[in-house]
Amino acid sequence: MGDSVTDLHRIEPEEFSREVHSFEYWFRSVEGYLSERPYGHRPDLKEPERTPEERERLISILSSYCVGELASLEGSSGLVAIAPNSDFRVFLATQAVDEARHLEVLRRRLADLGADCSEAALLDRAMPPLRAFRRRLHELIRARDWEAALLAQNVILEAMEFAAFQSHAEATDPITREILEGIIKDERRHIGFGENEIGRRLQETPHIRARLSQVRAELDPLVLQTFSDTLAAIGVDASEEQELGRRYLAAVDRLELRE
Repeated sequence: MGDSVTDLHRIEPEEFSREVHSFEYWFRSVEGYLSERPYGHRPDLKEPERTPEERERLISILSSYCVGELASLEGSSGLVAIAPNSDFRVFLATQAVDEARHLEVLRRRLADLGADCSEAALLDRAMPPLRAFRRRLHELIRARDWEAALLAQNVILEAMEFAAFQSHAEATDPITREILEGIIKDERRHIGFGENEIGRRLQETPHIRARLSQVRAELDPLVLQTFSDTLAAIGVDASEEQELGRRYLAAVDRLELRE
């Protein structure tokens, strides 16, 4: 598998269907960094020294990441039930496994930091716009709106996490970096699936573009506010906020969903 998100977008739809919608493809994609990195990182990495304030900031941001991965786990699991065919159900089943793994390793990281990693504690510490995004994703799945729920889950949420994790991995400790880099590898595959399917639907039924553009317009502010809160929690210079937003918008803009 290549190193950029765009690699999957260059695959023709028929080849994409043959390759990506399979447990064999999933296993080949993840086996190395799952088997070699228990709990998401090499076991010989040492915990760095940090101040109590730095520890609390890291706990806060990792808690939000956990809620994002919880939303992704719930979203991919819910999409299995409303997917239009078995190929998509198989892919989404592999994605649900990915999201469960992400949640597991992030919660283990929090436990290693001495934090309460119960679901109630995670939700209490998570950023409000991310909690709002999770609620809206639930609503779209309950409505069985395949295109809008897939857009929210596999394009918007995954692109948000991809951009945030990339930025954080560049400015964090080695343990957290390895965990985030492993998650990023999975996000590429998830985004590729979402964009491939949404792009195909837009070609076949162009009238859905207006509805999906409305969903994007509703969710974009939540994403951008989450980025702002993320940078503040990480302690990254606020001047990088524009770059983080640019990375997200570049991913979502490929579908040309603008009101």
